This record gives sequence, structure tokens and C-alpha cells, in this order.
Amino acid sequence: MKKFLIAGVAAATFCGASAFAADMPVKGSIAAPMFSWKGCYLGIEGGGEWGRSEHHFTDGVLGARINMDGAIIGGTSGCNWQNGNWVLGYESDLSWWGLKNTAPNLFVPAFTFGTKSAWLSTTRARLGIAADRSLWYITGGLASSDIKASDSTAGAFEQHSKYRSGWTLGAGAEFALADPRWSWKIEYLYVDFGKHTYDFSNPLFANRNVDLKENIVRIGLNYRWGDGWWGKAPVSAKY
Repeated sequence: MKKFLIAGVAAATFCGASAFAADMPVKGSIAAPMFSWKGCYLGIEGGGEWGRSEHHFTDGVLGARINMDGAIIGGTSGCNWQNGNWVLGYESDLSWWGLKNTAPNLFVPAFTFGTKSAWLSTTRARLGIAADRSLWYITGGLASSDIKASDSTAGAFEQHSKYRSGWTLGAGAEFALADPRWSWKIEYLYVDFGKHTYDFSNPLFANRNVDLKENIVRIGLNYRWGDGWWGKAPVSAKY
């Protein structure tokens, strides 16, 4: 009887130990969550810009070439979706960029041509590849601004404003901070508003086509929240 009792205890101990061992995680096989860029975000951005505006007479002859540079600062919003390492999203921003400069008429220096713009808005798609806590992306879409063209000479000045739309294309990188809700980015954008005709009523001033092309380099800080309704972050196993 004693032998059967000892055998029974041993069998129970063996079965319990086996069950415990089966429930214990094997070292190196724990599935760890992959860092996720999913979610929507708000942010601020700022940097510098440089470019050129050209005034062409309606016959195509160049009247003035205006070099422009300055600062840009504003706010950003967007959302990301992620599938594996691929991240697709959209982003919009509204910035003050205070662009303005003048240059003399190449044929009659007494006349001064000017281009001016106070704000810039873009709405863009972003396509990127995530490498854990870093995201490398290309971006492109629509740009809009209110662009003013002016002409002046002694005792006379005239300026016209037009809402202009164009396109933008660029690339950037974004990096998560210690708190994964926060990230910072660095980004380059090229913006092209094409040529638009400005008509002047003063007979001293000639009608012209005005273009504006800009390069922007800026950094930003974003705050992102939740994976939202599009699900949980993907997981990857580490061995």
C-alpha cells in the first residue's frame, strides 16, 4: 500500500511538473509587438525656404527674375495606416511663410516688379517604409496660396492678388521619441505654382505671367494617439 501511495504521489508530481513546464514560456520565443505608426496626429513645423518668381510679359519675354527666401512655421495634421513595414497616410498643413521680394524690370529699371505671399497650405499623401521606430517616406499632393504680383514706379503702384493652386513633391524621415506618442521629423518639399496671368489697369504697367517655385526644408514635432478603429499593432516573433 505504501508503495502504491508513493508511486501515486510521484505520478501526480510528474504530471504537474509537465503541465507547469508546458505553460512556461521558452526563452527567446516570446512574441514582442512591432512598433506601430498607425493612428492620427497633430503637430507643429518650421524651417526655411528659398526659391524664385519670374515675371514674363504676355509675349513670353522675361521681364524680371526675383530671388526669394525666408522662414516658414505652421501646424500639421494627418493619419497613418500600416501593413507590415509599409505605411500609407495623408497629411495636411497650414503655414505662414512671409515670402516677398522685388526686382527691377530688366528693360526699364525704373519699374520694379514684386511677388508676395503670406501663407502656404498643402494636402499630401505619404508612402513610407518603417524600420521599427523610424519611418522613411516620400510625399506629394496639392499646394495652395494667395500670391500677389505688383508693379511700381515713381508716383505709381498697383498690386493684384490671386488664389493659386499648384503641386508639391518631397521626402522625409520621422523618428519616435522615448514616449511613442511623440515623434520628430525632417522634411524637404518642392512647391510649384506654375504661371498665372495678372492684368494691370494702369496703362504704365504691362500685363504679365507670374510663376513661383519654392524649396522648403523643415523640422516638425508630432503627437499621435491610438491605433483607432483600424486595429491593433502587428506583432513579430523574436527567436
